[in-house]
Amino acid sequence: MKRIPGSIALAALAALALAAPPAAAQKVLKVVPHADLKIVDPIQTAALITRMHGLMVWDTLLAWDEQLIPKPQMVGDYSQSQDKLTWTFTLRPGLRFHDGKAVTTADVIPSLKRWMVRDLIGQKLNEMTASMDAVDDKTFVLKLKEPYGFVEYSLGSSGGVIPVIMRAEDAAMDPFKPVGTNIGSGPFKFVAADYVPGSKIAYVKNTDYVPRAEPPSGLAGGHVVKVDRLEFVVIPDAATISAAIGKGEVDFWDTPPIDLIPTLEKNPDLTVQKVQPLPWFFFLRPNTLFPPFNHPKAREALAYMVDQKEYLQAAIGQEKWYRECHSYFVCGTPYGQETAGAIRRPDLDKAKALMAEAGYKGEKVVLINASDIPSVNALTLVTAERLKKIGVNVDLVTMDAGSFISRWNIKTPPEQGGWHLFHAFGSGSTWHHPLTNLGANMTCGATNWAGWPCDEEAAKLRDAVLRAPDRPAQVAAAQALQQRMWAAGPPYILNGQYDQPYVWRKNVTGVLPTGLLVFWNVAKD
Repeated sequence: MKRIPGSIALAALAALALAAPPAAAQKVLKVVPHADLKIVDPIQTAALITRMHGLMVWDTLLAWDEQLIPKPQMVGDYSQSQDKLTWTFTLRPGLRFHDGKAVTTADVIPSLKRWMVRDLIGQKLNEMTASMDAVDDKTFVLKLKEPYGFVEYSLGSSGGVIPVIMRAEDAAMDPFKPVGTNIGSGPFKFVAADYVPGSKIAYVKNTDYVPRAEPPSGLAGGHVVKVDRLEFVVIPDAATISAAIGKGEVDFWDTPPIDLIPTLEKNPDLTVQKVQPLPWFFFLRPNTLFPPFNHPKAREALAYMVDQKEYLQAAIGQEKWYRECHSYFVCGTPYGQETAGAIRRPDLDKAKALMAEAGYKGEKVVLINASDIPSVNALTLVTAERLKKIGVNVDLVTMDAGSFISRWNIKTPPEQGGWHLFHAFGSGSTWHHPLTNLGANMTCGATNWAGWPCDEEAAKLRDAVLRAPDRPAQVAAAQALQQRMWAAGPPYILNGQYDQPYVWRKNVTGVLPTGLLVFWNVAKD
């Protein structure tokens, strides 16, 4: 986290201390989020903070449970025809938007169509869809061109741009332009009057919300809100946050730096615990558009350059929070086996030889870095040194996180403002699956993610996973896909897995193990 001057840190604490106390009957949960909320329309971005916001204000037709199995959410009943081409969905009773209007299929269908334009999962479902039509206000029919085993998984997705159901007038807007309102049908209402970008985001309990009767599991089940008000308090300095949660001035800390965890664990008033059932992981992403990493041998060299333990020690430090893994789809998951061809041990001499085979002759390699993201900064500094050991002329370019993320999308040559390499991290709930794993998409064309790897055979194998009829066939197809990813030159280089601990006060209970942090079921005594 970025450090700020002490005067600003003290001012942030003072603001917390002087804030008007809530009414006696009100229970207010104060959360320090991992980032400021800058984009409030969840169809515009897959940014984690926007997805968290989206699932509080809006709702989805289905939702992934703790095991990432899709379960009905807004849907009451649904069925699939015998030929597996027709799906019929009926909304459950009691669904209303925050303005009092009932949710109908007139809202559902344009919402799904808007989502299908922006999301990788939605684009694939759209490709498989023949038609989507309303039967009446509560029932609609989705007809497929061919059987597709991921309809439920897609409609319950929280792994990318989320398929939230908006009001028809909002869903009708250009999918590339943000909706100006935050009127959903979810368990929380967004308080627009209290929204101060860079400082505070506020929500209140939606007292008209009718939760499902099932107990909560992951993002599925009953979304029962147990506080009156939720506030995201944006504090950019880790030391200030640590002091505030220690004194009870805030209740929950989303994604604290791991180097502070040993100190926080000593406070008997705090709970330190992971939330996501699946681990996160670090990776190095090469730009395949330009030399040297347009050559598969240069990307293979990067895999031989990496010593996962060194990276994990630099970024995480405590062994109890990390493990090595050599699967593209997250070790410990159904698709996460380490396949034949996986590069498991570093070999700097081989890496240097492979760079020469790729035609590398000492040209500058632009390695971009976000110095204000501690783990990314640590990983990048390790890579800068290891690149030098294999004879690479490193141009380390450091910037703030916003500029860093913006630069990912630049396709100009590295010497003209582009890049060759960057480090990032991904959530297991998204990257464990061939459908939602952005880095594994090697389809040639505009739908590819930053780095733009292109391999038609890998694209066909990924498509084979999605068309496989059952889980065993899907797992076998995913194995073949991984083997091709290694053989074609890694689209990203694995740096190991880790669990992210979170911190909350002991008087806060009901935090759910989910792939995406949510605050229904959370109580404050």
